[in-house]
Amino acid sequence: MSGPRARHTAVTGIGVVAPGGLHADTYWKNVKDGTSVLDRVTREGCEHLPLRVAGEVRGFDASALIEETFLVQTDKFTHFALAAADAALKDAGLSRAAWADAPYSVGVVTAAGSGGGEFGQRELQKLWGQGPRFVGPYQSIAWFYAASTGQISIRKGFKGPCSVVASDEAGGLDAVAHAARAVRRGTEVIVVGAAEAPLAPYSGVCQLGYPELSTEADPARAYRPFTSAACGFVPAEGGAVLVVEDLERARRRDAVVRATVAGHAATFTGASRWDRSRDGLAQAIRGALDEAGCAPEEIDVVFADAMGVPDADRAEALALADALGRHGTRVPVTAPKAGIGRSYCGAPLLDVVAAVQAMEHGLIPPTPGVFDICHDIDLVTVTARPAEPRTALVLSRGLMGSNAALVLRRGPGSAA
Repeated sequence: MSGPRARHTAVTGIGVVAPGGLHADTYWKNVKDGTSVLDRVTREGCEHLPLRVAGEVRGFDASALIEETFLVQTDKFTHFALAAADAALKDAGLSRAAWADAPYSVGVVTAAGSGGGEFGQRELQKLWGQGPRFVGPYQSIAWFYAASTGQISIRKGFKGPCSVVASDEAGGLDAVAHAARAVRRGTEVIVVGAAEAPLAPYSGVCQLGYPELSTEADPARAYRPFTSAACGFVPAEGGAVLVVEDLERARRRDAVVRATVAGHAATFTGASRWDRSRDGLAQAIRGALDEAGCAPEEIDVVFADAMGVPDADRAEALALADALGRHGTRVPVTAPKAGIGRSYCGAPLLDVVAAVQAMEHGLIPPTPGVFDICHDIDLVTVTARPAEPRTALVLSRGLMGSNAALVLRRGPGSAA
């Protein structure tokens, strides 16, 4: 007796709120052009901090996109997620009517690292400046790392499986894998993503404990991964949301299949900084390739984690060689986040979006601001490289030892 049909997971919708663009199209234009949007931190209250450069989301008007009912009880990181979810659902061609009679068929998965620092900043100021009676009740939910999952599901009326992944920065890829597993198990649609807003003064102080944080004041020099001048990473706001669904379901409704989620694996090497990162990341790559049924030579482009720390960059370059063999030094590698910043859990989601767009447009985007590469990898720099990538490998690592790898395949496009 044959088993149940294997369900494949399609990416049918993309939504972006990032320093490089408030929409997926503008984000891709900046990414493919190698535009760096890193700049001096303008957030009031951060002037005295050694953190000088960041990727700020500018021009975002939450009040024009989100109802007041949700605005007052949510943090900026959730505003980003709500707006990106709206865009992803629209891109997927899914309106409320699509799930009105089947709310349990749609779920939500998000990843989060820093939580609601902006909301918490305001309420802490009230606590210490005016007293506990002035702290609003929404503080209890707005800061919570699961807030975006809850608010997206409530606002849209989704009643399917909902969860949040908290596995450091690599959680962005882990969330996509979690969503793909939910689809394979029978859920029709999952809205999955991550967005962060880590630039409140309170959040900035919390990040100062990371030795990997760049304190360089020149935006052109603050984040230069894989170079001899690497001096740390630059934090950023924003993130992305995807709509993933069963491939056959997408075909039945004539949706444009932008990519498929082929394989994923994750490892944890502990808070050892970077001495164990090489082995952990290599193992994650091998696991993702194995799940995807993909040979190393099939990988057409790698979207690197690109920590911007010499030891971490060296470990990543060696992990690629360990996992991909000779192909590890020949496959094109890119790190668009060098021009955007690392939005923690949102960073790998933005890389997933860029990978999907790279496969759609036949271009491998460059790594902004990087010229003097000092590792044995084929890093794409200066200008985009024409190519026909069919399979992309996206990598992510967290500061506390998490490692993840995700394999994406180019989508067949519309089934019409």
